[in-house]
Amino acid sequence: MTESPNTNVDMVAVGAGFSGLYLIWRMRRLGMRVICLERGDSVGGTWYWNRYPGARCDVESLDYSYSFSEELQQEWEWTEKYATQPEILAYMNHVADRFDLRRDIHFNCAVTSAVFDESSDRWIVKTDGGTRYSAKYFVMATGCLSAANHPDIPGIEEFAGRIYHTGEWPHEGVDFQGRRVGVIGTGSSGIQAIPLIAAKADHLDVFQRTPSYSQPAMNHPLNPEYVAERKRNYTKYREIARYSRNGIPSEGATQKALEVSDAERIAAYEAAWNSGRFALLENTYTDLMTDHTANDTLAEFVRNKIREKVDDPDVAEKLCPTMPFATKRTCLDTGYYETFNKPHVRLVDVRESPIAQINVQGIVTRDAEYPLDDIVFATGFDAMTGALLGVDIRGRDRIPLREAWKEGPKALLGATTCGFPNFFFVTGPGSPSVLSNMMVSIEQHVEWITDLVAYMESRGIATVEPTASAQQSWVDHVNELADLTLYPKANSWYLGANIPGKKRVFMPYVGGVGRFRRHCEEVAADGYPGFVLK
Repeated sequence: MTESPNTNVDMVAVGAGFSGLYLIWRMRRLGMRVICLERGDSVGGTWYWNRYPGARCDVESLDYSYSFSEELQQEWEWTEKYATQPEILAYMNHVADRFDLRRDIHFNCAVTSAVFDESSDRWIVKTDGGTRYSAKYFVMATGCLSAANHPDIPGIEEFAGRIYHTGEWPHEGVDFQGRRVGVIGTGSSGIQAIPLIAAKADHLDVFQRTPSYSQPAMNHPLNPEYVAERKRNYTKYREIARYSRNGIPSEGATQKALEVSDAERIAAYEAAWNSGRFALLENTYTDLMTDHTANDTLAEFVRNKIREKVDDPDVAEKLCPTMPFATKRTCLDTGYYETFNKPHVRLVDVRESPIAQINVQGIVTRDAEYPLDDIVFATGFDAMTGALLGVDIRGRDRIPLREAWKEGPKALLGATTCGFPNFFFVTGPGSPSVLSNMMVSIEQHVEWITDLVAYMESRGIATVEPTASAQQSWVDHVNELADLTLYPKANSWYLGANIPGKKRVFMPYVGGVGRFRRHCEEVAADGYPGFVLK
C-alpha cells in the first residue's frame, strides 16, 4: 500500500498480532481511522516469527482465541487441545480476512521512532522506509515476547555453520537430517524444539544454564462432543474466564498444601500432572506460590517425575530445577525429558562449564569443544519491555522512554506511562499479561484503551496521561504483591534476569486477571482518577 509522506490518522498501532488486529476492529467501531504498522509481510505477531520445530501454544486452543465475535468462535474449528503454530497462524489469517482488517495494515514497515509533538498534541511516527505518520493516539501492540534475545558470545561471527534463533525462524523451515546440532537454552521454545530436532539430527548437544520445570502436555485431537458443549456455553464460559485468576476457568483451591496428608497431596498432584494443564498443577493448593515449604512439596514431586523419566541419574539431577516451582515460566512438553535417553543426545551443563566462545568449528566451553554444523539459540526474549525500548519513543520535552525507564519500567495499569500523552501499550509491565491467558488479557487491555479513547472523543479531550503519583502508587502495589509471593526468588525473565544489564524489576501483576479487570473497571467508572485529561 502506498502512503503519502505525511499521513494523518486517529491512531497508529504497531504490530499485527492478536492485539493489533483487535485494535483495528475496535477503532473502526468508534468510527475512527487506525493504521497498523507491521514489520513482517503478514499478520500473526509472535506466531508469524516463531516457526521453530514443535512450536505450539501452552494455553488450550479453545481458550486461546478471540471472544469478541460469537460468529467467529462458533465457526472456527480447532483440531487439537494445544494448537500448533501453523494452526494459530491460519486462525489469525482467517480473522484478518473475515473482518477485512488487512486494508488498515501496512506490512514490511518497521517503526524506528515516535515523537510526541507538544505543539499539536500528536504523535509523529516514522518507519525504516521513511514514511511519516501523524496520529492523536499511538499504541505499541508489540507483545510481551517479541524482541528476540541474542546472546553476545565472543566469536559468533567466526562460526562456519548455520545459526538460527527460535524467535526468528526461517519460514521455509530447516532440515537437520544428519547434522550435528547445538541448542543453547532450555526454556519453553527449547523444550518444544529439542525433541523434534533430536529426531532428525545425527547428534544433538543441549547447552543448559538453568533447567526448567516442564509438565507433559497430554496433547490430543479435540473430541467433537467436547467442542460442541463448549460452543453451546461459550458466552457463560468466557465471562467466568474474564474474572478468573489466570484467564482460564477452573475450580479454585480451598486448602493449603500442608493441611492434607502426604498421600492426599501426592494424589492431587498426580491428577493435576496427568491433566496436562500447568495452571491446575500450580494452583492445586492455595499457598503454593507464597509458602516455600508448601511449594517444595510440589517442586520435589516434579523433580521425582524427571528422575523417573531420565535413565542416567547424573543427567536427571542436572535437569532438576532448584528454584521454587512456577517462579519461572512452567513449560509443557511432549517427550522432552525422554529425549535425553537417546544415545546421540548430550546435556552440557554450562553452569559447571560456561560457554567461553564460538569458533569456526562450534561451541567452546571452559572444559571442552563441541564441533557443530548448526547452532540454535533458544534464548528467548527481552520480555515485556524489549520491543517498547527497541523503538526511539520520546514524550514531553522529547524525553526518551529509555531514559524514563532507566531504573525499570514505570506504568499505570500496564498500559500508560507518565510524560507520554496518548501513548498506550497492550499487556505491558504492571498488568497480568504473561501470568495469564494472554488472549483474555489482550482483549481486556484493548477494550480498556479504546473505551478511554471513546470517553476522550465524546468530551473533546485532547490528551491523557497518568499522574506521577498514581503511577508510582501502582508500581509500588505491583511490587508489594510480588514480594508476598515466591516469584522474585528465581532469576527469571519476569525480572529481566535473562538480559545482561537490565534493571531487575518484577514486571507482571500477580494479583490475578479478575482483580485487575475489576480495578480497571472502577477507574473507568469513576472518570479515570489518577489520569490527567486535558
